[in-house]
Amino acid sequence: MAQGAPCLRRSFDLSLYLVLDPGLCAGIGMVETARRAVAGGVSTVQLRDKTGGTAAMIETGRALKAALAGSGAALIINDDVEAAAAIGADGVHIGQGDMGAAETRALIGPQAILGLTVETPALAAAADPALVDYIGAGPVFATPTKADHKTPVGFDGLKAQIAASPVPAVAIGGLKTGHVAEVFAAGAQGLAVVSAICGQPDPEAAARRFRTEIDRLSG
Repeated sequence: MAQGAPCLRRSFDLSLYLVLDPGLCAGIGMVETARRAVAGGVSTVQLRDKTGGTAAMIETGRALKAALAGSGAALIINDDVEAAAAIGADGVHIGQGDMGAAETRALIGPQAILGLTVETPALAAAADPALVDYIGAGPVFATPTKADHKTPVGFDGLKAQIAASPVPAVAIGGLKTGHVAEVFAAGAQGLAVVSAICGQPDPEAAARRFRTEIDRLSG
């Protein structure tokens, strides 16, 4: 990903991972939502927008990168390798139906972060640590933010996926602040949230509630 001078780091913090949803962020926009959420303690931001094309993703992603500069938060782009390169993002997150991990890694280079969504222990076990840096494990609960989500696996299913995975995991799927302890007890390195931050009137305060609980448990 040479075009946009990416940060080129493989160290990253999954503890509080925000997935931006354009619909839920409509009130103040994705960039401002992310800025406020990072101020509240979000460590990684994923831009996931299926409503526009690559050009729109690049425009939003560049604005996000500028807004997050100096914060230490990683910027991950969902699926679109071309956009990630143009933005100079820290990495890419792919699903099971997207470009394969080997092809994606070849395009983004050895230093960019690569995440992979899994829904079963078998898929988790198949994540190649030479290619994939982390998995998105779940979905723990049903979520309205992804109409095509798989059957929720609960915390037992999450634990099974994480136990099978050779790489760190971030849990996803309808997670709230009250779930933080169970997420970490299952072995996850963090939790990915959408509506619990994007859909709140004060994203910074919502993120801070998560961060306070995460820090309490990790302290």
